Amino acid sequence: MKIEKVGVLGCGLMGSGIAEICAKAGIETVVREVNAEFLEKGMARLEKSMGRAVERGKLSAEDRDAALGRLKGTTDDGDLSDCDLIIEAIVENLEEKCRTYAALDEIVKREALFASNTSSLTITELAMSTERPDRFLGLHFFNPVPVMKLVEVVRTLMTSDDAFIAAFEFAKAIGKEPVAANDNSGFIVNRLLVPYLLDAIRALESGVGSVEDIDKAMQLGCAHPMGPMRLLDFVGLDTTYYIANIMFEEYRETRFAPPPLLKKMVLAGRYGRKSGRGFYEY
Repeated sequence: MKIEKVGVLGCGLMGSGIAEICAKAGIETVVREVNAEFLEKGMARLEKSMGRAVERGKLSAEDRDAALGRLKGTTDDGDLSDCDLIIEAIVENLEEKCRTYAALDEIVKREALFASNTSSLTITELAMSTERPDRFLGLHFFNPVPVMKLVEVVRTLMTSDDAFIAAFEFAKAIGKEPVAANDNSGFIVNRLLVPYLLDAIRALESGVGSVEDIDKAMQLGCAHPMGPMRLLDFVGLDTTYYIANIMFEEYRETRFAPPPLLKKMVLAGRYGRKSGRGFYEY
């Protein structure tokens, strides 16, 4: 199956990035938002990102204009009807995602693939809200999407070989490096990363080291590009807390349980870089 037209649900940070790389790869791309205000903000973010790429010499002005010509923003689900692949990047809420998939299942052509960019919810549960579980999988991109090379291609017990191969090849076609993952909460990266981040918070709680020294130790001792505390601020403490709770519910292992300090910081509105304060101030 050749994927020539992609629909992206959501034009937030992840959705706009996914739409950008699809359009730059020569694929006709439709971005659907729930209202005109969100769509306008998302498209402006997308255009700004491509503008920065031109300024840095990573994208020619001609290629930018061509990519923008392949992009269409909409608030009408009907504009997604003839897409070959739908990639969902909306709010990380199971009920909302399932409602969205169920509605689109009646609109989008039957042979199209459905994919979720979820980082923590199980793909199987999402797939069962549709009549096409054999054509449903996960495509987990990483932030910032235009920069990060990895895509986790997640298959369930029901995903057909044809659907998985088509999604894997699509990830390559848009310039990413795909890896195959089974449908376990957290997939590969978050299954390993989240306990590490939570342990860093526990180390801070127990006085093992300061925020700065924990980060410096992991950067210089393990050659990590940034330490765990800085990474937590970058990901978002609220996002990490949410993902950890989902994974704890799935596995019931203490290593996935959010530490008390993380909960307190989220309750205090200290989400990290996006709120101006987390383990560091911005």
